[in-house]
Amino acid sequence: MTADAAPLAPPATLADFRRHERRRRRWLWAGGAVLLLAGLADLLVGPGHYAYREVLLALWRPAEADPVLRITLWQIRLPTVLLAALSGAGLAVAGAQMQTVLDNPLADPFTLGLASAASFGAALAVVGGIALLPLEGALGAAGNAFVFSLLAALMVQLLGQRRGTSLEVLVLLGIATMFTFNALLGLLQYVASPDALQQLVFWTLGSLSRATPLKLAMIALVLVACLAVSQRLGWQLSALRLGDTQARAMGVRAARLRLGMLAAMALLTAVVVAAVGTIGFVGLVAPHMARLLVGDAQRHFLPLSALLGASLMCLADLVSKSALPGVVLPVGIITALTGLPIFFLLILRHRRLS
Repeated sequence: MTADAAPLAPPATLADFRRHERRRRRWLWAGGAVLLLAGLADLLVGPGHYAYREVLLALWRPAEADPVLRITLWQIRLPTVLLAALSGAGLAVAGAQMQTVLDNPLADPFTLGLASAASFGAALAVVGGIALLPLEGALGAAGNAFVFSLLAALMVQLLGQRRGTSLEVLVLLGIATMFTFNALLGLLQYVASPDALQQLVFWTLGSLSRATPLKLAMIALVLVACLAVSQRLGWQLSALRLGDTQARAMGVRAARLRLGMLAAMALLTAVVVAAVGTIGFVGLVAPHMARLLVGDAQRHFLPLSALLGASLMCLADLVSKSALPGVVLPVGIITALTGLPIFFLLILRHRRLS
């Protein structure tokens, strides 16, 4: 064996690994810093048109702040920012894991129809009073959203296992699913009462205006549980990227793992949709950004996806409040307008590589 063909010495390999680990950790810290800045910027803009200095003082010393400003900041603005961050992180995690288990770079809850299915399920509880699970109120809407989101995920999984089903076909099936449930949602809008119709528009366009402690708690609980399970199964999820045959050779029950993760992501999508409505493309863009920065290793990829998704949603909320003076645009419109060009670019990039 020549000197050129000799393998790398273990110290050099270990040093290279540690260097990459440090770089990935720096990206995680940078993602956290971006989220803090995006959340703070979102917090400074909102109802009341207060000076930035007044808002910062009320945030740091609430007891000394003007009572109206304190109520506006702590009961309206801050819950909205928290809802934006949690829902963005939830959609990003769901999109990241769907891309992993389906081996589909264009998968996310919006493009594959899960969000539309969840919106229809939640709307069915509001308009028709039909609860598929023994739950009431917001929990009943979330339960319906989970059932329909899970059905859409299972359909995608079953169709994806058919021979000859390409990535483009899966995306087309997801778009067909999205249009189907959007049509059903339109039917509910047609027969809904004026009060229910207002809520249906909320789910159709996406909005952060109804932040409540129950919604925040639901999303936070499911998000933390999904992150914990995903981190525990990290090496198995990474093995899925090698293909089912290789994953099974490594002792991974690929079909069982894929089904379980799709069910978990359907639940995460459902609680987000029940809280904020249909939000598009956050679950597509954030994972791609994270993958470009830290790769596919779950211990770095998933937390960074969550941080970037939360940041994107906070920035979208900021734009929705500042784009038109005196008007708060639905945040779903902002994410759709910014996400569609990226979606087209990803499709074109995949076709060039295939």
